Amino acid sequence: MGRFLSFAAASALHLLFLLRLVRSAAGEEGFCSVPPSVVADSSTKPLYWKVTNPTLAPTHLQDLPGFTRSVYKRDHALITPESHVFSPLPDWVDSLGAYLITPAMGAHFTMYLAKMQKNSRSGLPPKDVERLVFVVEGSVIFSNGSMTNHKLHVDSYVYLPPNDEHLLKCDMTATILIFERRLYSSLENHYPEQILGSTEKQPLLETPGEVFELRKLLPTSSHYDFNIHIMDFQPGEYLNVKEVHYNQHGLLLLEGQGIYRLGDDWYPVQAGDVIWMAPFVPQWYAALGKTRTRYLLYKDVNRNPL
Repeated sequence: MGRFLSFAAASALHLLFLLRLVRSAAGEEGFCSVPPSVVADSSTKPLYWKVTNPTLAPTHLQDLPGFTRSVYKRDHALITPESHVFSPLPDWVDSLGAYLITPAMGAHFTMYLAKMQKNSRSGLPPKDVERLVFVVEGSVIFSNGSMTNHKLHVDSYVYLPPNDEHLLKCDMTATILIFERRLYSSLENHYPEQILGSTEKQPLLETPGEVFELRKLLPTSSHYDFNIHIMDFQPGEYLNVKEVHYNQHGLLLLEGQGIYRLGDDWYPVQAGDVIWMAPFVPQWYAALGKTRTRYLLYKDVNRNPL
Protein backbone atom coordinates (compact mmCIF):
# COMPACT_ATOMS: atom_id res chain seq x y z
CA MET A 1 0.00 0.00 0.00
CA GLY A 2 2.83 2.40 0.86
CA ARG A 3 4.48 1.81 -2.50
CA PHE A 4 1.13 2.38 -4.25
CA LEU A 5 0.59 5.68 -2.43
CA SER A 6 4.12 6.82 -3.34
CA PHE A 7 3.50 5.99 -6.97
CA ALA A 8 0.12 7.75 -6.93
CA ALA A 9 1.63 10.83 -5.30
CA ALA A 10 4.42 10.95 -7.87
CA SER A 11 1.90 10.59 -10.70
CA ALA A 12 -0.21 13.41 -9.27
CA LEU A 13 2.80 15.69 -9.02
CA HIS A 14 3.79 14.85 -12.59
CA LEU A 15 0.25 15.59 -13.84
CA LEU A 16 0.21 18.89 -11.93
CA PHE A 17 3.49 19.88 -13.59
CA LEU A 18 2.12 19.07 -17.05
CA LEU A 19 -1.05 21.05 -16.38
CA ARG A 20 1.03 24.04 -15.38
CA LEU A 21 3.03 23.76 -18.61
CA VAL A 22 -0.15 23.66 -20.69
CA ARG A 23 -1.67 26.59 -18.77
CA SER A 24 1.51 28.60 -19.24
CA ALA A 25 1.71 27.90 -22.98
CA ALA A 26 -1.97 28.72 -23.36
CA GLY A 27 -1.79 32.20 -21.96
CA GLU A 28 0.13 32.96 -18.81
CA GLU A 29 3.67 32.64 -20.04
CA GLY A 30 5.62 30.37 -22.37
CA PHE A 31 6.36 29.58 -25.98
CA CYS A 32 3.42 31.35 -27.57
CA SER A 33 2.46 34.00 -25.07
CA VAL A 34 3.22 37.69 -25.06
CA PRO A 35 3.87 39.28 -21.67
CA PRO A 36 1.77 42.45 -21.16
CA SER A 37 4.91 44.57 -20.97
CA VAL A 38 6.03 43.32 -24.40
CA VAL A 39 2.66 44.13 -25.95
CA ALA A 40 2.65 47.58 -24.39
CA ASP A 41 6.20 48.45 -25.45
CA SER A 42 6.33 46.78 -28.88
CA SER A 43 5.34 49.96 -30.72
CA THR A 44 8.42 51.75 -29.34
CA LYS A 45 10.90 49.04 -30.33
CA PRO A 46 12.86 48.97 -33.61
CA LEU A 47 11.49 46.85 -36.43
CA TYR A 48 12.35 43.14 -35.98
CA TRP A 49 13.81 43.82 -32.50
CA LYS A 50 12.74 40.37 -31.29
CA VAL A 51 15.12 38.70 -33.75
CA THR A 52 18.14 40.15 -31.97
CA ASN A 53 16.54 40.27 -28.49
CA PRO A 54 14.77 36.91 -28.31
CA THR A 55 13.05 35.16 -25.45
CA LEU A 56 15.62 32.40 -25.04
CA ALA A 57 13.47 30.15 -22.87
CA PRO A 58 10.05 30.27 -21.22
CA THR A 59 10.17 31.26 -17.56
CA HIS A 60 9.11 27.84 -16.29
CA LEU A 61 12.04 26.18 -18.12
CA GLN A 62 14.86 28.62 -17.38
CA ASP A 63 16.14 26.49 -14.49
CA LEU A 64 16.64 23.41 -16.68
CA PRO A 65 20.30 23.31 -17.80
CA GLY A 66 20.71 22.18 -21.37
CA PHE A 67 17.16 23.04 -22.41
CA THR A 68 16.63 24.04 -26.04
CA ARG A 69 13.73 24.04 -28.47
CA SER A 70 16.09 23.32 -31.38
CA VAL A 71 15.39 20.12 -33.33
CA TYR A 72 17.15 18.51 -36.30
CA LYS A 73 15.53 15.73 -38.30
CA ARG A 74 15.99 14.14 -41.71
CA ASP A 75 13.53 16.46 -43.48
CA HIS A 76 13.37 19.57 -41.30
CA ALA A 77 15.09 21.54 -38.57
CA LEU A 78 14.10 24.18 -36.04
CA ILE A 79 17.05 26.29 -34.90
CA THR A 80 16.19 28.57 -31.99
CA PRO A 81 18.26 31.53 -30.69
CA GLU A 82 19.68 29.79 -27.62
CA SER A 83 21.43 27.37 -30.01
CA HIS A 84 23.19 29.96 -32.20
CA VAL A 85 26.97 29.59 -32.26
CA PHE A 86 28.82 32.66 -33.55
CA SER A 87 32.40 32.54 -34.78
CA PRO A 88 34.60 34.72 -37.02
CA LEU A 89 33.48 34.70 -40.66
CA PRO A 90 36.19 33.69 -43.16
CA ASP A 91 37.54 36.67 -45.14
CA TRP A 92 35.40 39.16 -43.14
CA VAL A 93 36.86 41.81 -40.83
CA ASP A 94 35.52 42.15 -37.26
CA SER A 95 32.39 40.16 -38.05
CA LEU A 96 30.88 37.08 -36.42
CA GLY A 97 28.58 34.62 -38.16
CA ALA A 98 26.17 31.87 -37.10
CA TYR A 99 25.47 29.35 -39.86
CA LEU A 100 21.87 28.18 -39.40
CA ILE A 101 21.23 26.20 -42.60
CA THR A 102 23.96 24.58 -44.71
CA PRO A 103 24.44 21.67 -47.16
CA ALA A 104 25.60 19.57 -44.19
CA MET A 105 21.94 19.13 -43.20
CA GLY A 106 20.76 18.43 -46.75
CA ALA A 107 20.10 21.96 -48.01
CA HIS A 108 21.41 23.24 -51.34
CA PHE A 109 21.98 26.73 -49.91
CA THR A 110 23.40 28.40 -46.82
CA MET A 111 21.57 30.79 -44.50
CA TYR A 112 23.44 32.62 -41.77
CA LEU A 113 23.34 35.63 -39.49
CA ALA A 114 26.31 38.03 -39.56
CA LYS A 115 26.97 40.45 -36.72
CA MET A 116 29.06 43.34 -37.97
CA GLN A 117 30.95 45.51 -35.50
CA LYS A 118 32.24 49.07 -35.82
CA ASN A 119 34.49 49.45 -38.88
CA SER A 120 33.84 45.87 -39.98
CA ARG A 121 34.06 44.73 -43.61
CA SER A 122 32.50 41.83 -45.51
CA GLY A 123 34.23 39.19 -47.56
CA LEU A 124 33.11 37.87 -50.93
CA PRO A 125 31.24 34.58 -51.35
CA PRO A 126 33.04 31.68 -53.06
CA LYS A 127 33.33 31.63 -56.85
CA ASP A 128 30.05 31.15 -58.77
CA VAL A 129 27.95 31.72 -55.64
CA GLU A 130 25.06 34.18 -55.56
CA ARG A 131 24.20 36.12 -52.40
CA LEU A 132 21.24 37.98 -50.91
CA VAL A 133 21.71 40.25 -47.87
CA PHE A 134 18.77 41.39 -45.70
CA VAL A 135 19.29 43.91 -42.89
CA VAL A 136 17.73 42.86 -39.59
CA GLU A 137 19.29 45.40 -37.22
CA GLY A 138 21.23 48.65 -37.66
CA SER A 139 22.49 49.70 -41.09
CA VAL A 140 25.32 48.88 -43.50
CA ILE A 141 27.00 50.66 -46.39
CA PHE A 142 26.89 48.68 -49.62
CA SER A 143 29.41 49.37 -52.39
CA ASN A 144 29.04 47.73 -55.79
CA GLY A 145 31.66 47.09 -58.44
CA SER A 146 31.70 50.76 -59.45
CA MET A 147 32.16 51.65 -55.75
CA THR A 148 28.86 53.54 -55.64
CA ASN A 149 27.68 53.62 -52.02
CA HIS A 150 24.18 52.79 -50.80
CA LYS A 151 23.06 52.81 -47.18
CA LEU A 152 20.89 49.81 -46.32
CA HIS A 153 18.63 50.16 -43.29
CA VAL A 154 16.49 47.56 -41.50
CA ASP A 155 14.13 45.85 -43.98
CA SER A 156 16.41 46.71 -46.93
CA TYR A 157 18.20 44.11 -49.01
CA VAL A 158 20.58 43.60 -51.92
CA TYR A 159 20.87 40.66 -54.31
CA LEU A 160 24.30 39.92 -55.83
CA PRO A 161 24.68 37.63 -58.88
CA PRO A 162 27.57 35.17 -58.85
CA ASN A 163 31.06 36.70 -59.02
CA ASP A 164 29.67 40.23 -58.52
CA GLU A 165 32.27 42.48 -56.87
CA HIS A 166 30.88 44.23 -53.80
CA LEU A 167 31.62 45.30 -50.25
CA LEU A 168 29.54 45.71 -47.09
CA LYS A 169 30.84 48.14 -44.45
CA CYS A 170 29.51 49.00 -41.02
CA ASP A 171 30.24 52.25 -39.18
CA MET A 172 28.56 51.17 -35.93
CA THR A 173 26.94 47.74 -35.49
CA ALA A 174 24.48 45.75 -37.57
CA THR A 175 22.95 42.28 -37.89
CA ILE A 176 22.29 40.97 -41.38
CA LEU A 177 20.77 37.77 -42.73
CA ILE A 178 22.55 36.21 -45.70
CA PHE A 179 21.52 33.55 -48.20
CA GLU A 180 24.12 32.03 -50.53
CA ARG A 181 23.89 29.33 -53.17
CA ARG A 182 25.48 28.20 -56.41
CA LEU A 183 23.43 28.70 -59.56
CA TYR A 184 22.41 25.09 -59.97
CA SER A 185 20.72 25.59 -63.34
CA SER A 186 21.69 28.70 -65.24
CA LEU A 187 19.71 29.33 -68.43
CA GLU A 188 21.16 30.50 -71.73
CA ASN A 189 20.63 34.23 -72.28
CA HIS A 190 19.10 34.61 -68.80
CA TYR A 191 21.45 36.52 -66.52
CA PRO A 192 20.42 37.83 -63.10
CA GLU A 193 21.14 41.45 -62.23
CA GLN A 194 22.09 43.18 -59.01
CA ILE A 195 18.99 44.37 -57.13
CA LEU A 196 18.61 46.86 -54.28
CA GLY A 197 15.26 47.18 -52.52
CA SER A 198 13.20 47.20 -49.35
CA THR A 199 10.24 45.12 -48.23
CA GLU A 200 7.68 47.90 -47.98
CA LYS A 201 8.37 49.05 -51.55
CA GLN A 202 7.39 45.66 -52.93
CA PRO A 203 3.73 45.33 -53.98
CA LEU A 204 1.29 43.02 -52.29
CA LEU A 205 0.59 40.02 -54.51
CA GLU A 206 -2.58 38.01 -54.88
CA THR A 207 -2.77 34.78 -52.88
CA PRO A 208 -5.80 32.88 -54.24
CA GLY A 209 -7.43 30.78 -51.54
CA GLU A 210 -5.20 32.18 -48.80
CA VAL A 211 -5.54 35.07 -46.34
CA PHE A 212 -1.92 36.02 -45.68
CA GLU A 213 -0.22 39.00 -47.33
CA LEU A 214 2.64 38.21 -49.70
CA ARG A 215 5.53 40.21 -51.08
CA LYS A 216 8.44 38.91 -53.18
CA LEU A 217 11.84 40.56 -52.96
CA LEU A 218 13.16 39.38 -56.35
CA PRO A 219 11.63 39.42 -59.83
CA THR A 220 9.61 36.33 -60.75
CA SER A 221 11.36 35.96 -64.12
CA SER A 222 13.49 32.95 -65.12
CA HIS A 223 16.66 34.99 -64.61
CA TYR A 224 16.48 34.06 -60.92
CA ASP A 225 16.58 30.53 -59.53
CA PHE A 226 15.34 31.47 -56.06
CA ASN A 227 13.15 34.10 -54.45
CA ILE A 228 12.59 35.51 -50.98
CA HIS A 229 8.98 35.79 -49.81
CA ILE A 230 7.81 38.09 -47.02
CA MET A 231 4.58 36.68 -45.56
CA ASP A 232 2.32 38.46 -43.04
CA PHE A 233 -0.37 36.77 -40.93
CA GLN A 234 -2.73 38.46 -38.51
CA PRO A 235 -3.43 36.62 -35.20
CA GLY A 236 -5.65 33.62 -35.87
CA GLU A 237 -4.84 33.41 -39.59
CA TYR A 238 -3.30 30.25 -41.00
CA LEU A 239 -2.25 28.56 -44.23
CA ASN A 240 -5.16 27.01 -46.05
CA VAL A 241 -3.04 24.60 -48.10
CA LYS A 242 -1.22 21.90 -46.16
CA GLU A 243 1.83 22.12 -48.41
CA VAL A 244 3.87 19.22 -49.73
CA HIS A 245 6.18 20.16 -52.63
CA TYR A 246 9.62 19.72 -54.18
CA ASN A 247 10.92 23.16 -53.17
CA GLN A 248 13.25 23.73 -50.24
CA HIS A 249 12.68 26.50 -47.68
CA GLY A 250 14.77 28.50 -45.26
CA LEU A 251 12.63 30.61 -42.92
CA LEU A 252 13.31 33.31 -40.32
CA LEU A 253 10.47 34.54 -38.10
CA LEU A 254 10.87 38.31 -38.01
CA GLU A 255 7.84 39.10 -35.86
CA GLY A 256 5.12 37.30 -33.93
CA GLN A 257 4.56 33.72 -32.84
CA GLY A 258 2.50 30.67 -33.72
CA ILE A 259 2.48 26.95 -34.42
CA TYR A 260 4.40 25.34 -37.29
CA ARG A 261 3.67 21.80 -38.45
CA LEU A 262 6.66 20.01 -39.99
CA GLY A 263 6.08 16.39 -40.94
CA ASP A 264 4.26 14.75 -38.02
CA ASP A 265 5.56 17.28 -35.47
CA TRP A 266 4.03 20.53 -34.21
CA TYR A 267 6.35 23.28 -32.98
CA PRO A 268 5.57 26.47 -31.03
CA VAL A 269 7.66 29.17 -32.75
CA GLN A 270 8.40 32.84 -32.20
CA ALA A 271 10.42 35.73 -33.63
CA GLY A 272 14.08 34.78 -33.97
CA ASP A 273 13.41 31.12 -34.82
CA VAL A 274 14.82 29.61 -38.02
CA ILE A 275 13.30 26.66 -39.91
CA TRP A 276 14.71 24.48 -42.68
CA MET A 277 12.22 22.48 -44.75
CA ALA A 278 13.43 19.72 -47.08
CA PRO A 279 11.58 18.76 -50.25
CA PHE A 280 8.19 17.11 -49.68
CA VAL A 281 8.03 17.58 -45.92
CA PRO A 282 4.39 18.37 -44.95
CA GLN A 283 4.24 21.97 -43.69
CA TRP A 284 1.59 24.29 -42.25
CA TYR A 285 1.50 27.45 -40.11
CA ALA A 286 -1.00 29.22 -37.84
CA ALA A 287 -0.40 32.63 -36.24
CA LEU A 288 -1.14 33.07 -32.53
CA GLY A 289 -0.66 35.80 -29.95
CA LYS A 290 -1.79 39.43 -30.15
CA THR A 291 0.47 40.80 -32.90
CA ARG A 292 1.06 39.93 -36.55
CA THR A 293 3.44 37.26 -37.70
CA ARG A 294 5.93 38.20 -40.38
CA TYR A 295 8.38 35.70 -41.72
CA LEU A 296 11.00 35.71 -44.45
CA LEU A 297 11.11 32.60 -46.62
CA TYR A 298 13.71 31.34 -49.10
CA LYS A 299 12.29 29.25 -51.95
CA ASP A 300 13.99 27.78 -55.02
CA VAL A 301 11.94 28.59 -58.13
CA ASN A 302 11.85 28.82 -61.95
CA ARG A 303 13.72 25.60 -62.67
CA ASN A 304 12.60 22.15 -63.78
CA PRO A 305 13.30 19.78 -60.86
CA LEU A 306 14.92 17.35 -63.31
